Parts: sequence; structure tokens; C-alpha cells
Amino acid sequence: MNIYLALVLLPIGFYILIKGADLLVDGAVAISTRLGISPLIVGLTVVAMGTSAPEVAASITAAFKESGDMAIGNVFGSNIANLALVGGLCAIIRPISVKFTMIKRELPIMLIVALLLLPVFSNQYLGRPESALLLLTFAAVILMMVFYGLRDSRNKPQEVELIKDEVQATTSAKLKTFPKSILFVLLGLIALTGGAQLTIGSASSIGKMIGLNDAVIGCTILAIGTSLPELMTGLIAARKGHDDLSLGNIVGSNIFNTLLVIGAAGTAKPFAVSPRFSGVDFWIMIAVTVTFIVVAAIYKKIGKKAGVLLVCMYAAYMIYLFATSNPAA
Repeated sequence: MNIYLALVLLPIGFYILIKGADLLVDGAVAISTRLGISPLIVGLTVVAMGTSAPEVAASITAAFKESGDMAIGNVFGSNIANLALVGGLCAIIRPISVKFTMIKRELPIMLIVALLLLPVFSNQYLGRPESALLLLTFAAVILMMVFYGLRDSRNKPQEVELIKDEVQATTSAKLKTFPKSILFVLLGLIALTGGAQLTIGSASSIGKMIGLNDAVIGCTILAIGTSLPELMTGLIAARKGHDDLSLGNIVGSNIFNTLLVIGAAGTAKPFAVSPRFSGVDFWIMIAVTVTFIVVAAIYKKIGKKAGVLLVCMYAAYMIYLFATSNPAA
């Protein structure tokens, strides 16, 4: 792809992402309302899996192309971008309320699964046994989140009714039927995936042209590109006041990236892992994760000041990556 075509396709990809995120948010919230479950569970599962689809595709493709650094860099960069860039920008637009159940359950799970990568990468190689373990852990985490989410919905019927009243004006009025809600979700996911692919392809071409190596392309251009669905979905959800959906999407996507994306890539084709991903880059990801959790636990929300802090952390991470980059081979 030449530079001129890349520059043309980049804004087109952004536009498709925005429209896809709008459809996905409306459809997902309507489904949760009609089923009587919290948008948080939909965000943690359906929406998070949908917005993580580009990461799965990109990392598996990178693994088959013998670029383990790009595959892992995509996950590390996406996880940091989800919390610091997506979470930070969403909080700047509108402070994100964090429920106690999220602080008690899903946020610690996100940190624990991230810490699992340290022993997995200890020998600087991702084989099929470790990958299978990550996939099994992923299945167990999803089942647990769905179980507790459904239990919470049954135990708090008044909260579910409040959720229905809250979204009635913005979503239900536009989505008259359940099949139409499903259609909106499917169209949103398709648009997000297609828009991300356009953006990733053009941005990666630009990165190669300016001489970035695979690890840095994975952590920056590829990670930002595959995080665009989370970013657009989060921004739209935050603007519409759906904090549970916005936060559930961010946290769920990080869990999916760590377990599903890496597990799927390693199962498809085992590969070597650069020492940086069990060193400085790993601890940067953990530091951002801990910062996000601590702020949420102390203040029960991610406010505008915390949002600015998170975005500044992401900017510092970008500076670090470009400062430590070697020319692409």
C-alpha cells in the first residue's frame, strides 16, 4: 500500500468505526434491557468479544507471519491503550462511575490474568501447552462473569428496572424489536472490524515506511488500530451515559486480549517472545493496570483528573516506545 492510499483510507476507516460503535452501543444496551440484565455483563462479554475481534485476527496473522513481537506487542499495547487512552478519554468526556461489584470482582481478575503472562513468558517462548492453559482460563473466567452477572440481576430487580428507565429514551425508542437489536449489534461488529482493518492496514504501511520495528509497530500502530473499536464504543457509550457498558467493554477487552488473543495466537502457531515483554514493557502494563484499579477503588469513579493522568501515562508510554525503537529490519 503506498503512502497516498494509506492517507486516504485512514479517515475512511475512522468514519466506519464511529458508525459501527454507535450501532453496537444502541443494540447491546437494548438487548440487555429487554433481557433484564445489566449492560455491564453485555459489555464484559458480547461487546468486549466483538471489539477484541481485530486483536484476535491481527495477532494470529502476525504469528503465522513469524512475527511474535508484533502479535504480543499488539496485546500489550492494546491493553495499555484500553485503560490509559480509551479509559482516560472517556473519563475526560464524562466521569465513569464504577460499581462496587466491579471493584471487588472484575478489576482484580483483569490484574490477575495480566500477571499470569510473567510465568508464561519466562522462557521467552509461547508454546501450545501454555496457550491452551490461557484459553481454558479464558473459558472459566467468562463462565464465572456470566454466572455472577445473572445472579446479580436476579437479586437486584429494582436496579434492572432503573436501567430500563435510564436507557428507554436513548435506545429503546429507536429499537422497537428484539431482532432489530440483534441486527444493530451484528452490523456494528461488522463495521468495527472492517473499519479497524482499513485503519490498521494503512497505519501499518505508514509505520513500515518510517522505519519502525515489529515490536514497536505492534505496541503502537497495530495496538492503537485494533483498540479503535474499544475507543469508539467507549466514547459513544460515555457520551450516552452508559457507564457500565463503557467500563465493561474496557475491562472485558483487556481480559479477552490477555487470555483469548495470546492463547489463540500461540495455539495457531507457537513463537519466540522478545525479552522486553517479560521486562520493562510487562511492568509498564501492570503499572497502568494498577493505577486504573487504585483510582477506581478509592474514588468509586474514574474522574476527569484521573482521565488526564491516564492519558498522560499513555503519552509517556508512546515516548518510551519511540525512544527505544530500533529501525525495522
